[in-house]
Amino acid sequence: NSEEGTTLIAPQKAPREPRSSMISASFNFINSIIGSGIIGLPYALNQAGLPFGLLLMVVVGFITDYSIILLIKGGNLSGTNSYQSLVQSTFGFPGFLILSALQFLYPFIAMISYNITTGDTLTKVFQRIPGVGPDHILAERHFVILLSTLAFTMPLSLYRNIEKLGKVSFLSMVLTVAILITVIIRAATFGPQILPTENAWAFAKWNAIQAVGVMSFAFICHHNSFLIYGSLEQPTLANWSRVTHASVGSALIISAAFAVAGYTTFTGYTQGDIFENYCRNDNLATFGRFCFGLSIITTFPLECFVTREVLSNVFCSRDLTKVEHVAITFLIVAVCASISLAYDCLGVVLELNGVLSATPLIFIIPSACFLKLSPGRWFQGENLLPTILILIGLFVMITGLIMTGLYPQDCSHGAEMFYCADANVSGTVPPA
Repeated sequence: NSEEGTTLIAPQKAPREPRSSMISASFNFINSIIGSGIIGLPYALNQAGLPFGLLLMVVVGFITDYSIILLIKGGNLSGTNSYQSLVQSTFGFPGFLILSALQFLYPFIAMISYNITTGDTLTKVFQRIPGVGPDHILAERHFVILLSTLAFTMPLSLYRNIEKLGKVSFLSMVLTVAILITVIIRAATFGPQILPTENAWAFAKWNAIQAVGVMSFAFICHHNSFLIYGSLEQPTLANWSRVTHASVGSALIISAAFAVAGYTTFTGYTQGDIFENYCRNDNLATFGRFCFGLSIITTFPLECFVTREVLSNVFCSRDLTKVEHVAITFLIVAVCASISLAYDCLGVVLELNGVLSATPLIFIIPSACFLKLSPGRWFQGENLLPTILILIGLFVMITGLIMTGLYPQDCSHGAEMFYCADANVSGTVPPA
């Protein structure tokens, strides 16, 4: 296909600006996929059942991969170079506003979830430091969120060039591998001491639709697609497909391993935040918490890039000046920090953001744009699969929202699990 060797859409970056290699772009993409959402994947298996949950995860991964490439193909058909301009050229100003709201809302809520996770995770890490008790300032989640915001996420978010975050993304990937190893080790050493719950190994469970919402939250990266595509040294369909397959495939393997290891350890006791399941005096789990907290801090700036770009496109329609860039970045980060200081229930955030924001961004909008731009009827040839995805997306949105309302996840931050007091279990936990 000659299309695969040509640039599909006009590059977003001026020629003088640094560009990303395919490897650097892949790290940015994988890092965008594996954010705070991965922490809820063991809980997604708890909702769907282990075998059926894994099957759903593969399906969501396939749909994610397919729709990302569909998105860039839509950009080619419409001659546009951003998600927003694609939807505007396809569905007019109303479509542009709906997409802008969704594309802003998803990474914005994700940043709030990152702050919540940072506060819940790092406070437990700091309490393992000698002399830091429950009443110490380092054990106060509000202080930890403010500290990480001022010291790390705000400075990193002020970068104007996404390519500069490639090394930070690589660090985040290394940390994610360390987290995965931690969870796998604890599955082998801690899991056998916890009796499986009833129906722990059932093929499927009734809350599978909610699980799709959590998985969608974990896998979505469409809001970053045009940014990362535009940063490629050679933005062609062939190169973009390789980056997408490598990124989504790697993220799927890491996510599935993490989900299985986490769920098989705690079965029906699995929480929305898997690290809430581990005992406080578990030093290995403390190391995992530290790595995850640091990983989340390095993922935050990627989402800030997107929210800033959406605001710029909606209100400015031009490149931001330095003053505007700093002011908007400060406003976004400050509002996220303020909300996360006031609200601390991660599980509900993951489910609702998955059903309301991630599902339309993955299943519905890329497919709808492609169908509108593509010749031929909806049921013919390559138009059939996008049509099916739209129907699946609508079903997941409506059913998932109803199920989340009927069966909301319990929020139990900071509560020590009952099995941590069991002498048989504590024998598997490293000494304090």
